[in-house]
Amino acid sequence: MKSLFAFCLFSLLITSCKSDETKLKDPATSEQLGELLFFDPILSSDSTISCASCHKPEFAFADNAAVSKGVGGKKGDRNAPSCMNLTFRNFMFWDGRMETLEEQALGPIENPVEMNLPLSEVINRLYRHKQYTTFFMNIYGKQPNRENIAKAIADYERTLETNNTAFDDYMQKGDTSEFSKSAQRGQEIFNVKGKCFECHFGPDFTNDQFRNLGLFNGKDLNDSGRFKVTRKPEDIGRFKTPGLRNISMTAPYMHNGMHKTLKEVIDYYDEPDKFVKNSVNRDTLLNKPLNLTDQDKKDLENFLLTLTDRRFLKKEAEKTSH
Repeated sequence: MKSLFAFCLFSLLITSCKSDETKLKDPATSEQLGELLFFDPILSSDSTISCASCHKPEFAFADNAAVSKGVGGKKGDRNAPSCMNLTFRNFMFWDGRMETLEEQALGPIENPVEMNLPLSEVINRLYRHKQYTTFFMNIYGKQPNRENIAKAIADYERTLETNNTAFDDYMQKGDTSEFSKSAQRGQEIFNVKGKCFECHFGPDFTNDQFRNLGLFNGKDLNDSGRFKVTRKPEDIGRFKTPGLRNISMTAPYMHNGMHKTLKEVIDYYDEPDKFVKNSVNRDTLLNKPLNLTDQDKKDLENFLLTLTDRRFLKKEAEKTSH
């Protein structure tokens, strides 16, 4: 059964951002230690950027910008995807260059356009920090090191699993109270006419494979994706198929954040040539228009909205009420 660790109170997050000055709450577990690290900018070179700067809880641990800014305002090349529902994934990052959450946890810290801090300096900082030294000794019986820093963050990310959705209630109990007729039609379109199920299936709606959606032309769209990892010509323009849970919270979409809404994404899949005419290596699934009607598109969008965990729906309702 998936479980989700309780979100930090924002007051605690602010406190943790000043961890050198203010007492941190003692973590009792590896997951809780990882949570402190996830929200603490001590892991960036200028102590201004944390993991949560680009993976924001209110956006299902994704970013609401096309590409995120790292230290010094440097912009990355790709959209920051959600780090929820990754426990059972085989590849991390859009190009799949890492295969475990532990590897993924450390990558952004050393990346020069993200947190830009060598792991050796991370270890030194945490070692010099009296509270963190105590935390690591209490939980692991060791001083901070590469392995237990990665383990703590990865263990926290493993708590970010969700399954409390209208879709889950419909599938498990046949409950249609929040799964409308439109959403039911949308599920059928998702599975058949829209061809979405070809790539997005399983509990988290991903096949953990890499596909070329037609977003590479070698000119203005020149991120070759998986090819940078494998150097195989057939991988040019391929990117990891993301999971779709909480997709309504993680705009903008695609590896470059080019689509601002789910409607735009659906329009793109329906007729990709209207958006990118000179793509290279586009997947054969997208060779022909899907010929979705306006009603099909609305139904499909309504189905995708049922994949949103209720904790986010509650937060959105609270914002609206104020």
